[in-house]
Amino acid sequence: MALSHREKPRGIPPDQARQLINFSLTDSTGRNVTRAELDGKILAVSFLFTSCSLTCPEVSRRMAEIQRLTAGSPDVRLVSLTVDPRSDTPPVLAKFGAHYGADTNRWLMLTGEKAVLHEVIGTSFLARDAGDPFNSMPGNFTGTERIAVVDKHGRIRVYFDGLRKETTAAVVAEIAQLRAEK
Repeated sequence: MALSHREKPRGIPPDQARQLINFSLTDSTGRNVTRAELDGKILAVSFLFTSCSLTCPEVSRRMAEIQRLTAGSPDVRLVSLTVDPRSDTPPVLAKFGAHYGADTNRWLMLTGEKAVLHEVIGTSFLARDAGDPFNSMPGNFTGTERIAVVDKHGRIRVYFDGLRKETTAAVVAEIAQLRAEK
């Protein structure tokens, strides 16, 4: 059943209890970023590869809008994890991020070793479907068009469809709700 444009998009719960695992990755400025650096922050997390021409630009536009709407929120970070670290080096991510106005202090575009990234994405966020011959996403992850909202304790709370314009407001509302939690 399709939602009308007036209905608030409902979040999609995780397929299982998911927690952000420990990691050490590199952002678009070449700086090392660890899981510990994000402790106590509410996160909006997306998945991308810079050579993607369909879903990734659309999701990145949503992320840019979320960044704008949370500008006065020091407890909020945006994180975009590449699924194609071989191509998405820090300079490539920097150029991609600049195109969307990414503030490198608030919107972290992360890359690193393929095994580490795929472990973070597969364990913390997304399922894989190795049996889908039409899945063109590196790593065979499903749901890469989603934006995940992660609470201050690193628990993945909900996903929203990053291809829907209404998602921006829904993510910001979810962030506000998480802030109200004790």
